[in-house]
Amino acid sequence: MPKKSPNETSPVVHFEQSLEELEQLVEKMEAGDLSLEQSLSAYERGVGLYRQCQQALEQAELRVRLLSDPARPDTAERFDPPGHDG
Repeated sequence: MPKKSPNETSPVVHFEQSLEELEQLVEKMEAGDLSLEQSLSAYERGVGLYRQCQQALEQAELRVRLLSDPARPDTAERFDPPGHDG
């Protein structure tokens, strides 16, 4: 049984693909050319893609924190981009 590399199973790898698909779904929905059923399906898919992107960002942040201080990742300084209220 072949082993998968960590990059193949990591949601970080698929972040850009998921984000691009999410952007395309939003454009289709904003155009208003979808039926109600198609809009609901697109919305459902979009929520799933959003969650995948959020998970990928959380994993990326954890990886950065582990690289910053592998012995104590919990005490590594949190990264908050400029203008982030949190």
